[in-house]
Amino acid sequence: MRPDILRSFCAGLVLTSLAVVANADAIPASYLGRWDVTLQTPGGELPTWLDIQKRDGKLAVRMVGRWGNARWLPTAEFSKGTLRFVSPAKEEGRKDDMVFTAKLEGESLVGQTTGPDGTPWKFHGERAPALDRGGVLAWGKPIDIFNGRDLAGWHLSDPKAAQTWKVDKGTLISLGNGAELVTDRKFGDFKLHIEFKVAPGANSGIYLRGRYEVQVEHDSHPEAAELSLGGIYGFIAPSPMPDHTPDVWRAYDITLIGRRVRVVLDGVSIIEDEEIPGVTGGALDTHEGEPGPLYLQGSENGRVEFRRIQITPGLAK
Repeated sequence: MRPDILRSFCAGLVLTSLAVVANADAIPASYLGRWDVTLQTPGGELPTWLDIQKRDGKLAVRMVGRWGNARWLPTAEFSKGTLRFVSPAKEEGRKDDMVFTAKLEGESLVGQTTGPDGTPWKFHGERAPALDRGGVLAWGKPIDIFNGRDLAGWHLSDPKAAQTWKVDKGTLISLGNGAELVTDRKFGDFKLHIEFKVAPGANSGIYLRGRYEVQVEHDSHPEAAELSLGGIYGFIAPSPMPDHTPDVWRAYDITLIGRRVRVVLDGVSIIEDEEIPGVTGGALDTHEGEPGPLYLQGSENGRVEFRRIQITPGLAK
């Protein structure tokens, strides 16, 4: 189960408005762009992502925390050599705002904030890699990563969590509100075929390289399609918007090359060669330049079933 400290942190990242400040021109260009950030807390490391921009002459900071989706922060400024951005108290469930400050040290973004009890938390960011593969890959042989009999080749994200995953008649089943299920093996570029069935009201996700969530859920979000079935959570909306019929088998065919993704649902392309800007909430880490596992989300509510999970790895040139 997720520690309370993670819940407190992620709550403050569901923010709704864009930062507007007068001194955007003061920030050096070396701060701008996307950053893969790790926040150090007493409860462990929290993968985090920042996108620092000048938009229409104003400074803007977009952030992804341990859970939740990418949101623009309401307050950001650069003054006296320090970047400062704020998560409001009402979003954090605490009495004071969660204030982040950062400076460049060499090519790294280094900063700090405080936990709910005032304990200092430090963070360290590296510039997110482009992951431009520069052409078409060759493909290896398909690998069945679920044998239909047991959980061989997989492990729980939290070995102390209650066992809410089981295998029954060739189907991998999550009962919800448990741990994530992660492959032992890691992958770079790949094609994935996976079939799933979602109970009414259930929610899950498929994390590519353990960092980019393709949404699996029953309830649709027409006001935010990037949070719905088929979306790259918080970043890319599916088009056309798929139906959300529960208790039927669906099939994803997903191709991930670098940070470019194609998602086909039940034979219909709903995301066509789009760039994933950064890690989504729930990422295992922010080491985007490295291979990572496939993981299936089991911490959300409801019963979700999976079967016929096959990966075709890309071959290095």
